[in-house]
Amino acid sequence: MNFDLEPKYLAIQGQARDLARAVEPIASQADEMSELHPGVLAALRQSGLSDLMVPSAYGGRFERPDPLAICLVREILMGTSSHLDSLFALQGIGSYAISVGGSEAQRAEWLPKIAKAEALGALALTEEDVGSDLKRVATELTEADGILKLNGSKSFISNGGAADFYLTFAKEQAGYSMVLVPASVKGLATSPTPVIMAPHVLAELRFRNVELPASARLGEPGRGLDLVLATLAVFRVSVAGAACGLARAALEEAVRHTRTRIQFGRPLAKLGPVAQMLADSWTELEMAQLLTYRAASYAVHDAAAALPHSSMAKLAATEAACKIVDRCVQMMGRFGLIRNSKIERLYRQARPMRIYEGASEVLRLGIAKQLTEEVR
Repeated sequence: MNFDLEPKYLAIQGQARDLARAVEPIASQADEMSELHPGVLAALRQSGLSDLMVPSAYGGRFERPDPLAICLVREILMGTSSHLDSLFALQGIGSYAISVGGSEAQRAEWLPKIAKAEALGALALTEEDVGSDLKRVATELTEADGILKLNGSKSFISNGGAADFYLTFAKEQAGYSMVLVPASVKGLATSPTPVIMAPHVLAELRFRNVELPASARLGEPGRGLDLVLATLAVFRVSVAGAACGLARAALEEAVRHTRTRIQFGRPLAKLGPVAQMLADSWTELEMAQLLTYRAASYAVHDAAAALPHSSMAKLAATEAACKIVDRCVQMMGRFGLIRNSKIERLYRQARPMRIYEGASEVLRLGIAKQLTEEVR
């Protein structure tokens, strides 16, 4: 077992650190915005890292998107700016179904733009009454005389209002399909989503008799759920990477504070209860990071087969991040409560990670099912 990263991954980490440093001066401002920050987008374009999200045949860096590379980048970006991390991640989450299920025309039109961050993608799954239970979607796709018609709505869609297209999941006859909806199409309306505790680029989408050519569908009718699962297989583990990055950033803030803050005649870091919290936090972070890297390495070779491990990594890392950042606020006392300080931003940003892209409770159900099948 070799725990050292290959040179190609170390080089990617270096690029990610350069990008994080470039965004650091505007990170606080960007992380409080519910619309796209142009400076963050410009920095992402300049970095060239969006090319990790598409196959090499369409301007990407690898033959196909590499889950470990994406995970490593998100780990670094999230420690600086959730806005930046989200923008980077959605270039893949919002386009991957095109890579694996789109037509040659769809790939040729959109993937080179994704690789250069000249176009922004979005994946429209959630609805007002539908979260984890995707089979209850009400958005409907019908076809007549070679024309697709889309009706319904989507809620809390990341990159909503900023994306150039929406990969939209809808029921079609007895199954589920996915259709590529350009943002400029007639009948599509967007409106702001209520601002969440850690602001994020989100919007509500409304499709009113949106007409599209049959070629807008990704693959055959009824393949939509397969494309969703394929996307999750590659990108779920990257959420674990982001959670590790957030936890590390929080722990470093706490270490800097407790090394220099003198109480009872000594630095806080040398007081028993604080030292214990530091030790537990570092240990839990390393555990989460090892599980995440292993799952991402598995996903490089077979993302679908690795999905249970990716789910475990996402569960472990996001739960650990919340515990670690909570301890860090505690260690920093009143200084951890200052609005818009880095530790306070990290505290708010950690909590949603246990909900999106697989709520912890839903992940536990899937992990338990896999375990019982393997033991049997």
